[in-house]
Amino acid sequence: MPVNTGKVTGRREVAYESLDDVLMDAERLVAAPNVKMLGNWSLGQLLAHLAGGLNMSIDGSDHQPPWFIRLMGPFLKRWVLKKMSPGFQLPKPIADKIIPSHPVAPEEGLHLLLEAIKRFRSDTARKPHNVFGKLSGAEWHQLHLRHAELHMSFAKTEN
Repeated sequence: MPVNTGKVTGRREVAYESLDDVLMDAERLVAAPNVKMLGNWSLGQLLAHLAGGLNMSIDGSDHQPPWFIRLMGPFLKRWVLKKMSPGFQLPKPIADKIIPSHPVAPEEGLHLLLEAIKRFRSDTARKPHNVFGKLSGAEWHQLHLRHAELHMSFAKTEN
């Protein structure tokens, strides 16, 4: 039975100022002997998901949310760029694109994340977000940092 991630307690406090911070934390977790995942994904799946989000900001998505979601999106953007809350379920077309359904080794997820970060830095083209619309480069960066903070908070090292 899946974990209700909106109700998970004991998550790590995570705050990133740069994608380098995300990458360093991911490398530390992959190298750690005992990582406990508090959500529904393995560490490898989590890292692959973050990579998918970075790539989607360049490649875009064909999914178009209902009009009322698109209407509210620009107003919700400023809160989401400050903090993301757990428990939100992505629409199936997006989930199918950026949530791995198969096992992903932590090293493979780290490799995918590293490649996505390199691509995000080198390819400055950005597609509009399917909910928030057109985002500046700085807004895309903040969105990815908040996204990483949310998901990486579910990975804890055990002593």
